[in-house]
Amino acid sequence: MRTFIIAVGLWLLALPVWADARTTVLVDVLRLGELAEILQREGLENAEQLDRDMLGGQGGPGWELQVRAIYSPERIVETVRTELEVALVGQEREDVIRFFAQGTGAQIIALENEARAAITDPEIEDAARARLSDLDGTADARLAQITALIDSGDMVERNVAAAMNSNFQFMRGMSDGNALQMTEAEMLADVTQQHDAVSEDTRSWLYSYLALAYSPLEDDALERYIAFSKTDAGRSLNSALFDGFGAAYEDVSYALGRAVALNMVAEDL
Repeated sequence: MRTFIIAVGLWLLALPVWADARTTVLVDVLRLGELAEILQREGLENAEQLDRDMLGGQGGPGWELQVRAIYSPERIVETVRTELEVALVGQEREDVIRFFAQGTGAQIIALENEARAAITDPEIEDAARARLSDLDGTADARLAQITALIDSGDMVERNVAAAMNSNFQFMRGMSDGNALQMTEAEMLADVTQQHDAVSEDTRSWLYSYLALAYSPLEDDALERYIAFSKTDAGRSLNSALFDGFGAAYEDVSYALGRAVALNMVAEDL
């Protein structure tokens, strides 16, 4: 009996370790580290515009170092991982791993990351948006598939909410850094006024990005992905990714706003 109790105790202690290991497999299968590095490069490019618009182009190497740290891939992955650990457990987690570890799922992850890296080029983004504009309102079969995928995860509204939350956090960072004199109520009102414009731009970008990403996919492969997105595992994954990246970008946006403010204040000294 004593041996049995000890064995059970060891098994219970091993459970969190095994669960943690499976989450690591999930993170690797989804190639989140690769995506986070793409997002850091994207952030550095966007920061150049911030430097020109808000710092008079005087940010210099110090500004780049700050932005690189703010967009830390390790921190972004850890934030998303935390959400995955909560939202995806047991069979749902295994279903996600199984789908994305090979075949259609693995191809989709690769295509999405490649497209995310490519669309940071303004010429590629403009071409993708122009292609969408040509298809919008038509009975194009691929456009219908992308619409089905987007609707299955409520992707437009979730992206809009994430963008507006990030904008609010950027303003909070600016305020806490003494470069913006607004109350939180005023910030919320300002962000709320942006909803329609953000929604329109988000829809255009999202459709353009997904059309670019999935262009090499056969229709049957995309249908398999759409079907998976509607399963319990697919829905849980979608929610976890939105929550995880949403939280990560709120942190990034606040830190970025505060960094901009501190640089602005330093210039005035």
